[in-house]
Amino acid sequence: MITSVLVANRGEIACRVFRTCRASGIRTVAVHSDADDGALHTRVADAAVRLPGTASADTYLRGDLIVKAAVAAGADAVHPGYGFLSENAGFARAVTDAGLTWIGPPPEAIEAMASKTRAKELMGIAPLRTVTEADLPVLVKAAAGGGGRGMRVVRDLAGLDAALTAARAEAASAFGDGEVFVEPYVEHGRHVEVQVLADTHGTVWTLGTRDCSLQRRHQKVVEEAPAPGLGPELEEELRAQAVRAARAVDYVGAGTVEFLVADGRAHFLEMNTRLQVEHPVTEAVFGIDLVALQIRIAEGHALDEEPPRSRGHAVEARLYAEDPAHDWAPRTGRLHRLAVPDGIRLDTGYTDGDDIGVHYDPMIAKVAAHAPTRAEAVRRLADALERAAVHGPVTNRDLLVRSLRHPEFTSARMDTAFYDRHLPGLTAPAADPLAPLAAALADAAGRSRFGAWRNVPSQPQVKRYVMAGEEHEVRYRHGRSGPRADGVRVVHAGPDLVVLETDGVRRRYEVARYGDQVHVGATRLTALPRFPDPTAQSAPGSLLAPMPGTVVRVAENLTEGTAVEAGQPLIWLEAMKMEHRITAPTTGILTSLHVEPGQQVTVASLLAVVEPA
Repeated sequence: MITSVLVANRGEIACRVFRTCRASGIRTVAVHSDADDGALHTRVADAAVRLPGTASADTYLRGDLIVKAAVAAGADAVHPGYGFLSENAGFARAVTDAGLTWIGPPPEAIEAMASKTRAKELMGIAPLRTVTEADLPVLVKAAAGGGGRGMRVVRDLAGLDAALTAARAEAASAFGDGEVFVEPYVEHGRHVEVQVLADTHGTVWTLGTRDCSLQRRHQKVVEEAPAPGLGPELEEELRAQAVRAARAVDYVGAGTVEFLVADGRAHFLEMNTRLQVEHPVTEAVFGIDLVALQIRIAEGHALDEEPPRSRGHAVEARLYAEDPAHDWAPRTGRLHRLAVPDGIRLDTGYTDGDDIGVHYDPMIAKVAAHAPTRAEAVRRLADALERAAVHGPVTNRDLLVRSLRHPEFTSARMDTAFYDRHLPGLTAPAADPLAPLAAALADAAGRSRFGAWRNVPSQPQVKRYVMAGEEHEVRYRHGRSGPRADGVRVVHAGPDLVVLETDGVRRRYEVARYGDQVHVGATRLTALPRFPDPTAQSAPGSLLAPMPGTVVRVAENLTEGTAVEAGQPLIWLEAMKMEHRITAPTTGILTSLHVEPGQQVTVASLLAVVEPA
């Protein structure tokens, strides 16, 4: 019997595994980098062990340190979570060599499937050895890992070498393995996967299908189970291929077999030998706890002959601290409050007051809804996200709500190019026009009582806010019955609640303020100072860091005096597991370069200056 589990991971997945362990009477051990000192997963665990350093390569990718931590803390089992070392056969062997129980598949199965090239060969599929014009478009893909890291779509042969170089560098940084391969890129396909679960007694379950087609940068954003509209024959083919993959490597534990579905055909992608991020939707429709089953299998228990029957539909959305309207740039800062309506599942590695830092993935939480039908589940999740309190950095919450309500998604006609087609419309500025007025009234009420009224007209009170990327000016006056605004009746104005009425319709606005940041319902605003700082100016052509991060590359032969073209990539920043290109804003001359590879930068740091031609 397992009595104590160390989770070789961080954040949301560590917290999620700990939740099941507590319910099962199993003690828990966390590991953490210096950047995660005091993170939620360390606070909810029974014990926590420090991994010195902040970089993943020095901490969460150091299997030797994690095994030592497990032994020191008295754990008798290790759960790898997902990402980091979850698909590292060497780490699995190190765990068992130390006399600990590995809550995962055998190392041999990991080795067979962890390399996507070997997995494809096992399934009878060969990657492209040479690429010609006729093969385009193609996908350059990391052989190890997942999460969209080390992937590049190539549509022009001239860009192949650069894509290979970038993918190798990103894969080596993320997974410690720079191997990449090239395969045909299936346009307008759906990303469909099958959850498998196998025990040591020869039983293999397939737990339905999931659709994960809504993706950004090849990383999933919205997932659901079951995958809609496949038809019985295609579903049976997917299940059969999943079982074939699992039995081919004598698989044990939880795993996922992934496919691209196009024109009614299933194209095998890979097998992930770990728990998936999107596992909650499968748990919801089958009424099971996959982590609890992983633990039982690791203890040697047999699965029932047949899996439970599925019921209803579940949809999950990943809430990220990022700005989809600006190249999905990750955002950092204090998460002041996070709450969702009752009946909605929230898996998160943060709680109110935690800081979202620069070192790791920008995912704040997974939010999932379950209902008898797909339409009901989608509606419930969209409404829950819209009502959720997400106070802190800019997030993709509005994008998620709009995506879930988009007719292409509600009618199940989406594919992996969904955001390529619809991102501009899904990120167009749109917010409640009364939100700035509500923010101004709440601010005034919070600072003091409204001033005494006079029979002579008073000067209007003026406040300015940035909302949805645009500046808004608010004007209101004090009157005998309280504050007044043109065309709006102020029913109530308190520090936390403002009630406004227009055209006979009364609306309530819950308001929360954190310095110059204001949240009015689901709308995020930034209060502008009354007198702008005259020193907050940058020279024309200045390239400023859009987020804190690390300079990973500078364009080859880039020096002061170099001529550059508008849009030319000059500097590559890595932040929160994503690589971002900083491009020349105009054609001209690079007059100054202030960074070099390996340098840490803060948001708005001056990187370089391009003087227009």
